Amino acid sequence: MPRSFAVLFDVDGTLVDSNYLHVHAWARAFREQDIDVESWRIHRSIGMDGSSLVKALSGDASDAVRQRLKDRHSSLYKDNAVLIVRLPGARELLHHLAENGVRVVLASSAPDDELAITRRVLDSDDAIAAATSSKDVDTAKPDPDIVKVALERAGVPADRSVFVGDAVWDGEAATRIGVPFIGVRCGGVADCELEKAGAQTIFDDPLDLLQHLDGTVIGAHMREAAQSTK
Repeated sequence: MPRSFAVLFDVDGTLVDSNYLHVHAWARAFREQDIDVESWRIHRSIGMDGSSLVKALSGDASDAVRQRLKDRHSSLYKDNAVLIVRLPGARELLHHLAENGVRVVLASSAPDDELAITRRVLDSDDAIAAATSSKDVDTAKPDPDIVKVALERAGVPADRSVFVGDAVWDGEAATRIGVPFIGVRCGGVADCELEKAGAQTIFDDPLDLLQHLDGTVIGAHMREAAQSTK
């Protein structure tokens, strides 16, 4: 019997087009607290968990202010959730993998309520074997703990998995524990930065990855599984 194999997916900016909505929500939250943070700095921090992002960008703000920033971001994000759409090929990719025996895991560090929104947009729960959220770890990406939890829920070791993500934080978290990293450009991060974070290959979006799956480590594992069942 073939050994199990899993693909771990970041969600925001990887499967759903939500990164710039996050940037807008954070920018407005910071400005309402009279904290000047340029949007490009916020964008470069998307993919961190909310607490880490706020700590990195809010300077010497008090704990109370930092909590207000997080709460306001969450409120603004949910108010505009109707703007979130699936990225091209996201649903098709998840279902293709699941139908071929690959365990699909959402390795997200988003809060449960935000993850619920993106899961509704994905409309692919029948293809998803497991998921993580911010409640599963104390410190999220680039700390690798969320990836470790995702591996545990997938029931596979690091060498039987791949992480697909759009942020340098995804790559750093995955590669720290030996999980191969595939990057996607649809979150707005440059190829050179994804490569520096450990990306083996980079694709435009989930559709581009699906169309070239055979040439990736995912495709190699799928061929191995197919051969072992003959």
